[in-house]
Amino acid sequence: MMSLLVYIDGEFVPEDEAKISIFDHGFLYGDGVFEGIRAYNGRVFKLREHIDRLYDSAKAIALEIPLSKEEFERVIIETLRRNKLRDAYIRPIVTRGVGDLGLDPRKCKKPTVIVITKPWGKMYGDLYEKGLRAVTVAVRRNSYDALPPNIKSLNYLNNILAKIEANVKGGDEAIFLDKDGFVSEGSGDNVFIVKNGKIITPPTINNLRGITRDVTIEIIQKLGIPFKEANIGLYDLYTADEAFVTGTAAEIAPIVEIDGRKIGDGKPGKITKLLMVEFEKMTQTEGVPIYE
Repeated sequence: MMSLLVYIDGEFVPEDEAKISIFDHGFLYGDGVFEGIRAYNGRVFKLREHIDRLYDSAKAIALEIPLSKEEFERVIIETLRRNKLRDAYIRPIVTRGVGDLGLDPRKCKKPTVIVITKPWGKMYGDLYEKGLRAVTVAVRRNSYDALPPNIKSLNYLNNILAKIEANVKGGDEAIFLDKDGFVSEGSGDNVFIVKNGKIITPPTINNLRGITRDVTIEIIQKLGIPFKEANIGLYDLYTADEAFVTGTAAEIAPIVEIDGRKIGDGKPGKITKLLMVEFEKMTQTEGVPIYE
């Protein structure tokens, strides 16, 4: 089987030959930004929205991407075409570039641009039918007045610590609280609850402004389901009628247990399942065509 190709700074190279410098500050310090994007049925879903967020993250850390948004989109499409992919996960990365062993970003003269594409299916497998067991974790989400969660940076140690704790506790997903004790997000997705027919999700000051989150809210409003953004706490999680997470990799995934408390009847909820169906319809019919 031929190796998939990876785009690095204007060249397409086999993934087993793809290399960056050990002095790249993305490798040394996590100094860079990235996105996670999905392609479904030969279309890239919400491509411009992801590219906009990538550039917003870069601007927030004073990193100038050496491609226009249109050029970056063309690179993504071309990488998918060269790899003959129709259903894929796409990982564009922009690092600060090669510098020295110091922290000063001025020593990095040119950002490194990478696009990785891989075949992709259902991240949680049969748990979309059974539901996830989630656990809250002791580690708090990065504070919005220190490293804002809306910067999708290469420094994911906060998320990894949460995932480690969830693994130790036997959970399928971690749920962060913020420094004030409010629910923030999962280790890689946004959190929603349903109570008395109303859907609630935290405002995005303490969590990533998820693209799938936005799509889910769009579906909720189209269906006329009551919805609000509001801070929620542990009590709200434990007493929810339904709960689910949303993310590019996770899509919409139901939660049936949190910290040992059964959510609703312990099965994926009716509203959650409706949203999952509507989301799949969108992903199969909308997006930028890869092959024209």
